[in-house]
Amino acid sequence: MQRKSNLDTEERKKEHHFKKTILFIMSSRVDTDTYLRKLTHSNTTAYREQSGMGFDATPGDGLNFLVKNPLGAGDEDGVERKIEFLHGTTTLAFKFQHGVIVAVDSRATAGSYIASQTVKKVIEINPYLLGTMAGGAADCSFWERLLARQCRIYELRNKERISVAAASKLLANMVYQYKGMGLSMGTMVCGWDKRGPGLYYVDSEGNRVCGDLFAVGSGSMYAYGVMDSGLRQDLSVEEACELGRRAIYQATFRDAYSGGQVNLYHVHSEGWTRVSQEDVLMLHQQYKDQA
Repeated sequence: MQRKSNLDTEERKKEHHFKKTILFIMSSRVDTDTYLRKLTHSNTTAYREQSGMGFDATPGDGLNFLVKNPLGAGDEDGVERKIEFLHGTTTLAFKFQHGVIVAVDSRATAGSYIASQTVKKVIEINPYLLGTMAGGAADCSFWERLLARQCRIYELRNKERISVAAASKLLANMVYQYKGMGLSMGTMVCGWDKRGPGLYYVDSEGNRVCGDLFAVGSGSMYAYGVMDSGLRQDLSVEEACELGRRAIYQATFRDAYSGGQVNLYHVHSEGWTRVSQEDVLMLHQQYKDQA
């Protein structure tokens, strides 16, 4: 009985402490984000001490498609600033008269280290929908695979294929609930439905934009340069594939965080087709010989 009484007393103390904490946050003008950040920092520090990771390790150590701000979270004046992220990759998608062309590179980096040259940055959501990956590798993979499950549930409930607009809206709504919590994702949802070809850009801030051409990543400016000079609505399938291939190659040639292989997909009325997978070194030799 004495032991049970002691346990009840401890539980009441914990509950009382929890209520006081909640009341303190609600009654005073406390910056909740700062409070949670400090709480997370203290928990992370304790975990490092217990696990032996050391203070040089970071919770985000892992594969990603990111370029981190070298200035870190603060400046010399000690003022804390938000870290800005760039998507360290190159993904491209554009519409033309015969559907949608999707072209991506395959490099993943861990800081300045090239972690992999064979990453698959196109998620095959269903036979008519594709999603691209730029940002945190885990974030992109998880949310787009979750989207694939949600699309399948939609099909089973409604007895029809989900539209590209509805799929992109599903993804935007899901990630918006976690806005400001550290997600890093910039994806394009591409597909074909009753309205024809569809292309949407969705990111981890909940933004959702419909368009005819998108390039995402640190190499996107180089890809846009090629696309602006060669994109026409009346391109043939072969010409469109070559334009997408050359755009990604040019990005890998100038951007250190893009490279590996150029993976090319064509989305048409019968679904998506994987067109080619070519090493950028072979493409470099090919274009050099043509010049």
